[in-house]
Amino acid sequence: MIRFEQVEMVYPGAMAPALRGVDLELPEGELTLLVGPSGVGKSTLLGAVCGLVPHFTGGTLTGRVTVAGRDTRTHRPRELADVVGFVGQDPLAHFVTGTVEDELAYGMESLGVPPPTMRRRVEETLDLLGLAELRDRALGDLSGGQQQRVAIGSVLTTHPRVLVLDEPTSALDPPAAEEVLAVLQRLVHDLGTTVLLAEHRLERVVQYADRVLLLPGGGRAPVLGDPAAVLAGSPVRPPVVELGRLAGWSPLPLSVRDARRRAAGLRERLGEAPVPPARRTPDTSPVPAVSLRSVGVRRGRRPVLHEVELEVAAGEAVALMGRNGAGKSTLLRTLVGMHRATSGRVAVDGIDPARTAPRELLRHVGLVPQDPRDLLYAETVGGECEAADRDAGAAPGTCRALVDRLLPGIDGGTHPRDLSEGQRLVLALAVVLAAAPPLLLLDEPTRGLDYAAKARLVAVVRRLTGEGHAVVLATHDVELAAELADRVVVMAEGEVVADGPTGEVVTASPAFAPQVAKILAPAGWLTVPQVAHALAPEPRPGARPPAPGDEPGDEPGDGSGDGSGDGSGDGSGGAVDDAPGRGTGGAA
Repeated sequence: MIRFEQVEMVYPGAMAPALRGVDLELPEGELTLLVGPSGVGKSTLLGAVCGLVPHFTGGTLTGRVTVAGRDTRTHRPRELADVVGFVGQDPLAHFVTGTVEDELAYGMESLGVPPPTMRRRVEETLDLLGLAELRDRALGDLSGGQQQRVAIGSVLTTHPRVLVLDEPTSALDPPAAEEVLAVLQRLVHDLGTTVLLAEHRLERVVQYADRVLLLPGGGRAPVLGDPAAVLAGSPVRPPVVELGRLAGWSPLPLSVRDARRRAAGLRERLGEAPVPPARRTPDTSPVPAVSLRSVGVRRGRRPVLHEVELEVAAGEAVALMGRNGAGKSTLLRTLVGMHRATSGRVAVDGIDPARTAPRELLRHVGLVPQDPRDLLYAETVGGECEAADRDAGAAPGTCRALVDRLLPGIDGGTHPRDLSEGQRLVLALAVVLAAAPPLLLLDEPTRGLDYAAKARLVAVVRRLTGEGHAVVLATHDVELAAELADRVVVMAEGEVVADGPTGEVVTASPAFAPQVAKILAPAGWLTVPQVAHALAPEPRPGARPPAPGDEPGDEPGDGSGDGSGDGSGDGSGGAVDDAPGRGTGGAA
């Protein structure tokens, strides 16, 4: 169905090809999972299938890509639309209408689908993706995860023979992600749809894959094969595979169910070893980093937050979790003054963010939003870093050093729009961290990051909390919460419904439990490093057990790729109006 013949792709001005030596075939009616470190060209490969590369992105593509017999070099994206459906990392870049229902119908209108068929498919898709209650909502009023479901639905309604998805579950809560993946599995098994899917959160997807296509980076040839065999030698692996490697299981398990069937011996080896307690950093500040008292927020006529009570101490890492639309992003934006509380009191580092000028607020709090482009306005990566250092009053080179630490290999002369989603996120994070604010807010900080890059992010955040900075992150990444958070706060319908130590909260619900916790239940293990430490024959003198936030001692690969961007930007510069206020997430 999809054939690559000695494909190489070079973007204008790039020092190295984004793709090289791709020669393989993906058969009809299978789900192929595309994996690899951040920035190795996964989005480029996906774009080549639907014709966006090189017709939209520019650059030189050599070799040949054919889909259902059509050569993408001679068929532009609109001439492939009846065969290939594509959903990129940025849902907003795909939307062309104003409401959910209109967006679901637009693709069918373009293809001339009869109105009765259109109506039926819209209703089916609304039910499949849990969007029925949102059918009349404006797309701009939806949460990031809701927008992602609409983008996926707008492609599903056209019934394409090939479905290409770039991180389709990255902004979805765990139950919503399972629903979307179940729909994809039905399309593959029942309708013979060919699905090519790139995803960094492999723990969600790998069990559904018929094949895995690995882009290892560094100029090495792609590897296509059986999921367990490919992941055994992959630089990026989900926790279930890492645990299997640690326990010496062969073949390696790909699902929690498979791992639990083999875990009896591992549980015996762990025996009565104590589970490390949640990591706590003593609070040395008399003023809480965050204090919310009976806070309510409305957006237009719609209430979004109700009577929220929350306090975060200096040196504490708190994860906000909950389904899409629960109010997590609204809470973070309220903490930087982008939304004004309609009731209650908001205090950040002792000040009211809604009544503080952006330049002054930058010294107290910084927000990395879901869309990193909201913070990026310079022409180059180097320009962004220089501006960030000036705005923060930091030493020259501070921001650039953070970029290199989180994701090495990003060229300083690259335009931010030509970076991959994960690379843009790292740049935006470095821009905010350059100011070292007492309170750091992260909204879905691991979208587009591979496991090694995520481990480095955990190390940076842990260093900040050790120095007394408070961190609040809104995330659907249960593995990140298990590794990093001291506390987990669960939100639903704008209210706090649970607040407690990470181990207690995440294991109380199957939706939020990490893979290790599910495999080794009812014991309280959360991460692979915890298990590895317990199994170590002779711990180092003076070594302490790793806490849930501790970084693995042996990272799975360097995650740096070849440093080339995917070049799949949408062409927007992502400018903001108030440059001095960009470290707080932009002006209200």
